[in-house]
Amino acid sequence: MPYPTDFKYTKEHEWIKADGKNATIGITDHAQESLGDIVFVDLPKPGADITAGKTFGSVESVKAVSDLYAPASGTVTEVNGELGTAPENINKDAHASWMIKLTLKDPNELNGLLSAADYEKFVAEEGG
Repeated sequence: MPYPTDFKYTKEHEWIKADGKNATIGITDHAQESLGDIVFVDLPKPGADITAGKTFGSVESVKAVSDLYAPASGTVTEVNGELGTAPENINKDAHASWMIKLTLKDPNELNGLLSAADYEKFVAEEGG
């Protein structure tokens, strides 16, 4: 699956799509594929502050529980409530199934993240 070029990526397999000071975060297709069937998602509540590089929640699959790492710092403005009752939506389309939306503290933090091409290369090297 091609990775959307308007997203930025982390080496922990999260994606972020920024629009000015607002951003949307989820996990990559590679992450959901590695996890297997996702059965539960633990996310912060709106109003919570998250910090780049720190955990902000977790994803539980039939195989394991994996921490979610924030690609950028900011304040959570919205949580995808659908994932509470249908976490498998992430398996169906990881790039369309966002987890949280936030107001970015510093949009320049995104400059240190991977482009789609760099992420694909990273995944290929990691898997190789």
